[in-house]
Amino acid sequence: MKLHIYDIIKEPLITEKLAREEEKLGKYAFKVHPQANKKQIKSAVEKVFNVHVSSVNTSNQAGKWRRVRYQAGKTANWKKAIVTLKKGDKIDITT
Repeated sequence: MKLHIYDIIKEPLITEKLAREEEKLGKYAFKVHPQANKKQIKSAVEKVFNVHVSSVNTSNQAGKWRRVRYQAGKTANWKKAIVTLKKGDKIDITT
C-alpha cells in the first residue's frame, strides 16, 4: 500500500517515560498508520524531521473496552512506532 509521508506519522506520543528516553537514549514514539511498515516509517521520519534514524521498533496496540452510558464499546486499534535516532540528532516535538 502506497502511503504519503504525512499520512504515515499521525501524532507524537508524549509521556513521562518517553520523555526520559528522549533525553537519555534518543528515542521518540509516534502513533503511525496501521499499514505502515518499518521502512516507510523510517523514511517518513527522516524526511519530515530532517534527522538520521538508526532503528525503528513497532507494536500493534489493541483498543480498550470503554462504556458510554449503558453501551459498551471498543476504541480503535492503533500502531505505535519507537524511533531511535543517531547520536547528535534531536527532534523538537513541543513546537
